[in-house]
Amino acid sequence: MSATAVSTWFGADFAQLRPLLQQLHREGGVLSGSVDLAIPGGLAGWVGRRLAAKMGIPTAAQTCPLEVTIRHRDNQLQWSRRFASGHTMLSTFEPVGRHASGYWRESTGNTELHLQVDIRDGGWHWRCVGMRVAGLPLPLWLAPRTRAYKQIEADQYRFYVGFSLPLLGTLLSYSGLLQAQSLGANTP
Repeated sequence: MSATAVSTWFGADFAQLRPLLQQLHREGGVLSGSVDLAIPGGLAGWVGRRLAAKMGIPTAAQTCPLEVTIRHRDNQLQWSRRFASGHTMLSTFEPVGRHASGYWRESTGNTELHLQVDIRDGGWHWRCVGMRVAGLPLPLWLAPRTRAYKQIEADQYRFYVGFSLPLLGTLLSYSGLLQAQSLGANTP
């Protein structure tokens, strides 16, 4: 198997990921399934609905389909997410340094997150260590807290993504089990 930005960035630590996560990040693929979208009421929900709209996520709590396409291109990892029949949200991840001390620079629109990775029980857990909006650094105490991970559960991909703010709590989250629809170099 050829090296990808992910396998190179992790180095020897790549072997700590579950085999299905390794395969996904060597070959790319398309994952799909249903996710539970949670948006609370009140002020937190108002902020969460605006955040969801900017990200192309439905703005009401519901169970909805999600399709994620993962590609490896030119020292990058690309994630394309499509909720229900909505528009596609593309994130480009570029590695900085190496695992343990390095991070991934995720660019989605005019927002850039700096995300370190912790490997727990063979799963991939993101940890936000920096954020820029429109090229300007945003202090982490002002930025929404992000909790995100992907793990293997019963030969499926368990995803969780959540955003919260101090004092308001959870703004928005989505989670679910996704199945591999295709894996491999022929990923569109």
